[in-house]
Amino acid sequence: MKAVRIHQYGSLEQVALEEIATPRIAADEVLVRLEAASVNPLDLKLISGHMQAYFPLTLPYTAGTDLAGTVVEAGALASPWQPGDRVFARLEPGPGEGPEFSRGGAFAGLVAVPAKHLAAAPKSLELTSAAGLPTAAGTAWQALFEIAQLTAGQSVLIHAGAGGVGSFAVQLAKRAGARVFATASAGNAALVRKLGADEVIDHRTDQFEERVGDLDLVLDTIGGEVQLRSYQVLKKGGQLVTLTMPPDQELASQHGVTARWFGHTSSAARLALLAGLCDEGALRVVIDSTHPLTDIRAALERSASGRARGKILLTDT
Repeated sequence: MKAVRIHQYGSLEQVALEEIATPRIAADEVLVRLEAASVNPLDLKLISGHMQAYFPLTLPYTAGTDLAGTVVEAGALASPWQPGDRVFARLEPGPGEGPEFSRGGAFAGLVAVPAKHLAAAPKSLELTSAAGLPTAAGTAWQALFEIAQLTAGQSVLIHAGAGGVGSFAVQLAKRAGARVFATASAGNAALVRKLGADEVIDHRTDQFEERVGDLDLVLDTIGGEVQLRSYQVLKKGGQLVTLTMPPDQELASQHGVTARWFGHTSSAARLALLAGLCDEGALRVVIDSTHPLTDIRAALERSASGRARGKILLTDT
C-alpha cells in the first residue's frame, strides 16, 4: 500500500510516498481503508522534529493522525465494528506498541486504528469531509467545554476564526449560547459570520484589543504577540486558553486571569458528540483544499503557509 513516510526529521523534502506492507492489526484494533485524511499543524511539527520532547517518533514514521474510511477487518476484541462500517478517528501521535509501525499512520491506504479511538462517521457527511473533524473540531470542543467550561451568556474571542480549529470553535461557541467575537482577514469575514460570529475583526487593519474587552474567554490559536495582547481584553477572572505555547503566568496574574495551555487528546466519545452535531445540521466542515496522497508536499506547504481556510484534506487517489 502507499504511505507518506519520513526516515529522519527535517524539512518537507524528507517526506516521501512509499510502498509499504499492510499493517497487521492487534486484537483490539480495526483495519480501516482510507477514504480521506486531514492535515494538521502538528504534522509539520512532527516532521520537522520540533515536537521530539513531547512525541518522540520511531523512524521511519508514517505521518498523519486524522482519518475517515471504511472498516476492512476488526480484531477479536474490537467489537462491535464490522467490515463496511463508515468510521472516523484520531490517532495519537508518537511511538506505537509494535516493532513495525509508530502510532500515527493516517496518511496511508490502510490504517490500523485502536478501537478505543474509533467512532461512527456522521451519516450526513461524505467520508471525505468527516476526515476534517477529529483534531480540529475535537480541539475546539476540548478547549471550550472541557478546559474553559464555556456556558451560555458568556463572551469569547476566537483568534483565526476561519482556520481549522477556529472555524469549529466559532460554530460550537455560538451553539452553546455564547457571544462570539473572532479575528479573521477581510476576505474570510463573511464566512466567519456565517459560521456564527457576532462580530469579526480584521486582523490586518484593526487592533482587536481596541474593538473588544471585558470578555470571559480568549481562545488563542496563534501565540506570540497575539497571545500577549489577548490578556488586555479579558475581564478579571477571565480565561485565556491557548493551543500554541505555554502562557506567561506572571502576566496572567497581573491581569487577574487564568491562562492555560493544553495538548489535544483523542476521545471516541467526543467524536461521537461531534458526529451528532453534524447530523443535526449544527456543525459543518469548511474545506480549504483536497489533494491526493501523491501531492502530499503541496498539502503540507499549504498548511505551512498559515493561509488555509478550514481543513486541508488528503485522499487515497
